[in-house]
Amino acid sequence: MQERSEPSNSRPAPHAEALRVLVGEIRAEARQLGFSQIAISDVHLAEAEAALQRWLDAGYHGEMGYMAHHGTKRARPAELVPGTLRVITARMDYLPGDASAGAGWQEIEWARLHDPKAATVSLYARGRDYHKVLRSRLQKLADFIAARVDPGVVRVFTDSAPVLEVALASRAGLGWRGKHTLLLNREAGSMFFLGEIFIGIPLPVDAPQGGHCGSCTRCIDVCPTRAIVAPYVLDARRCISYLTIELAGPIPEPLRPLMGNRVYGCDDCQLACPWNKYAQLAPLPDFAARHGLDQATLLDLWSWTEEQFLARTEGSAIRRIGFARLRRNLAVALGNARRGLPASDAAQAGIETALRAALPTASPLVAEHIAWALAQSPGAGAGQAA
Repeated sequence: MQERSEPSNSRPAPHAEALRVLVGEIRAEARQLGFSQIAISDVHLAEAEAALQRWLDAGYHGEMGYMAHHGTKRARPAELVPGTLRVITARMDYLPGDASAGAGWQEIEWARLHDPKAATVSLYARGRDYHKVLRSRLQKLADFIAARVDPGVVRVFTDSAPVLEVALASRAGLGWRGKHTLLLNREAGSMFFLGEIFIGIPLPVDAPQGGHCGSCTRCIDVCPTRAIVAPYVLDARRCISYLTIELAGPIPEPLRPLMGNRVYGCDDCQLACPWNKYAQLAPLPDFAARHGLDQATLLDLWSWTEEQFLARTEGSAIRRIGFARLRRNLAVALGNARRGLPASDAAQAGIETALRAALPTASPLVAEHIAWALAQSPGAGAGQAA
């Protein structure tokens, strides 16, 4: 979150026609900066505020205490940043350019999920940390605006503050909330990042659009842990993204076998979504896979030392979970590989050897998950879907 300007009263407020011209200039500049689309909304999120409170009351946020912080400010942009009149929401496509050139990428990802020896990292996290990419470009866009008109207030957000970004994006007409709770766009599916600029001038707003999920429930049906407990309602405590990223302690044992080879995040609901046949390739090279994360095996990542982890996750979103938590996730996936591979598979011996070698020096958190992995019977789940 950054702040670049405060009300200066040095320039008169622009007239309606000048604001329309300014919006056109902002859109053109956004495209130059690599954004796929921007849209503008007002700050009225009463319906989203009520839904957020119901979600919090149900405890679905788990250990994400920050979701309950700031009270109503999370759904009231003008209280979070006094003086805010409009929110500019920008989206940036992130499907890596090496993802089958955009064709057949879903099939490739499904095949990876069904390979017990593969390490599956969410597509968005294989390249550079999106926070860094979006923040710098959003700030450039904010500075562009501030150079043309006194914005009163400008603040940039990139998933780093209490902002209901899907609600704002859908109110601005960038898409609609899918049943998996992510934003869906008719021309781009859901494979994009969102960022916001809070601004203190009354820019003309864009019209929201209705939903287009119809009777489809593919995202609900495919979720390995049944985390989508109802259309548009996610119990984060069961979500693999939460379990592998947000959860600091042990992963609940009943959920471990359901995680398969997913070691950072989960894309299943997006892979299953029919709208993602329209997913667009990233306009920037930043999101291309680094250090072979689109090809790595579980044993490849298990072999990393902490020094190698720090070096290879520099500038990556994966760095945020730390080495121990990644090892915890990998131990679960290796346990699932023991169950998923035939007992006669040559990889079984290598997995067991690697796990046993790490056990004496493992932290209590990692040791618990290694012990669980070693307790899994080789071949017990061979032939089952991931």
